[in-house]
Amino acid sequence: MGLLHRKDLGLLALRLGTGGVLAALGAQKLLGWFGGGGIDGTAQAMEAMGFKPGKPSAIASGLAEGGGGVLLALGLATPAAGAAVAGGMSGAVAVHRKSGFFITSGGYEYPAYLGFVAATVGLFGPGRYSLDRLIGYRLDRPGLIALSFLATGAAAAVVVGRRDRAVTEQAKESARRTAKASAARPK
Repeated sequence: MGLLHRKDLGLLALRLGTGGVLAALGAQKLLGWFGGGGIDGTAQAMEAMGFKPGKPSAIASGLAEGGGGVLLALGLATPAAGAAVAGGMSGAVAVHRKSGFFITSGGYEYPAYLGFVAATVGLFGPGRYSLDRLIGYRLDRPGLIALSFLATGAAAAVVVGRRDRAVTEQAKESARRTAKASAARPK
């Protein structure tokens, strides 16, 4: 087996493993499988994390993970799939960043890793053993790579920025209520 085939087999293994994990995460959010909350439970969790409105946020997150994961595993529309996953994972990183890097302390290590792997595959391409190759790489072209990553990066920046502002405002409001309650207590 030539070196090129080894690289293609490695890409296939990476796509199947990462795509499978992402598809399962998306199924938790969208369908409630594997102990997940489904749309309604995920929507409530998204609201609590500052992503408002919760239901569209839950659907977008589930589709980025689940849909992106399935497409990565298949090697279909690989740039768009990698970009979608990377964008979705940037939201998860935003939620966990206050806890630091390592997952053992609730940090963003895991979503960052999934996002970087998906982005790398999206940029590198799916390899020989993919549906993209079967259809002549029509969905894996330089223009689609640039468009996918630019659009997803812009969308992620807007969503994460809006979430950060909502969380900051929520913390300020909580501090105001605490100060007001403290001032109202008899001394």
